[in-house]
Amino acid sequence: MQKQSYKILKDSMGEMKVPSHVMYGASTQRAVENFPISNARFASEMVRTLGLIKSKAAEVNAKLGHLDKSIAKAIAEAAWEIYQGQWNSEFVVDIYQTGSGTSTNMNANEVIAHRATQLVKKGVAVLANDHVNFGQSSNDVIPTMVHITVTQLMVERLLPALAVLKSELVNKSKQFDKIVKTGRTHLQDATPIRVGQVFSGYAHQIQLAIERFESLLPRLSELPLGGTAVGTGINTDPKFARLTIAAISEELGVKFTETRNHFQAQACPDSLMELAAQLKVVAIALNRIGRDIRFLACGPHAGIAELQIAAVQPGSSIMPAKVNPVIIESLIQVCARVIGNESTVTMGMMESNCELNTAYPVIGDALYESIDLLASQLYNFTAKCLKDITVNKSQCEKLLDHNYALGTALNPILGYQTVAAVIKEASAKHMSLREAFLKTGKISKAELDKHLNPYPMTEPGV
Repeated sequence: MQKQSYKILKDSMGEMKVPSHVMYGASTQRAVENFPISNARFASEMVRTLGLIKSKAAEVNAKLGHLDKSIAKAIAEAAWEIYQGQWNSEFVVDIYQTGSGTSTNMNANEVIAHRATQLVKKGVAVLANDHVNFGQSSNDVIPTMVHITVTQLMVERLLPALAVLKSELVNKSKQFDKIVKTGRTHLQDATPIRVGQVFSGYAHQIQLAIERFESLLPRLSELPLGGTAVGTGINTDPKFARLTIAAISEELGVKFTETRNHFQAQACPDSLMELAAQLKVVAIALNRIGRDIRFLACGPHAGIAELQIAAVQPGSSIMPAKVNPVIIESLIQVCARVIGNESTVTMGMMESNCELNTAYPVIGDALYESIDLLASQLYNFTAKCLKDITVNKSQCEKLLDHNYALGTALNPILGYQTVAAVIKEASAKHMSLREAFLKTGKISKAELDKHLNPYPMTEPGV
């Protein structure tokens, strides 16, 4: 095995032994040694966003006359390579690091400085702090990275996935609209409902989720870039943030704006908490939808079995021919993770002290994971479960025939107490509703046929 070789590099705290082959420097190596916590790193999309910020920042600083044009060009090119995903392996700092994300910001600065020095004319050294990080602070760059990445993910992945799910739920609501089934409250028999109405309720839950996310986007897309250390903008040009953000917006095709108040944006990013809460809401909605479908499909021979789910894989290693609702179980587990991530973000937001939140890495990572998981799961659930769901119409009719809650329709004619007494007797003697009510002599067969028809019970009326 070849022996690892090292180089000696310096940061503001002194010398560090750094592997010879890497592009990062002493500050990054110090963080690697300080935070050997997990294998978790910022997602590649986050790293790419950081590269984009650094690239556009260098170009703007050159235009404003704060960076030598040749150095800025090399920085912009090196950072652009990160944006293109070229140097992901050089980003080695653990998520569980300094709460401002300074170590990741310096990781980027050092890699870019190393690469830019290779690109610039010979004899010129590009410096991580003085050149790459000019007009910036970890305290505004890392929050900006998080906001851009989660906003872009929302626009490009989660909202389209929700739209696909909603569309299929609407299709099912129309397809199943004429089929009546037993309604259930408290998981007990209730008055009839159409299967299409059930799915229309699911569809509207998803529509509301879409509306909530869309209403959040203007706040989520406000960026703290330009606030530098504590929001005052020390050591940065007043035009820097606006011009850099405009360049980023043009590149990504998503409108971002400079925050209306830097002191709030860096200290307590409420829109990230709002996003986590809304992700939790949609996870709860999806959990409900998945569990409902699984419950209504339970069986298939000794359960409710009103819905039928397509088989996608064998369900048991011991019970032959058993099939399980595996796609729904996968969905429910994703919902559990998203709900847990909301708690992580909540705790992270409580680290907003004075002029800075000091849990940005874990907040950003939790939000990224939730959005990424939900988007992937929604496409999978829609394609591999929802679109192939069918209704067992004969089973719906069979269960309706044994549903004493249909007697509710007779309340206006016979009165609540009389109906309750007849249903109680019918249940005790295992009689059908028709038989029990005809026995009272208080209502004719024709009236029973009219009022016990389940379809009219699914619409308003007396």
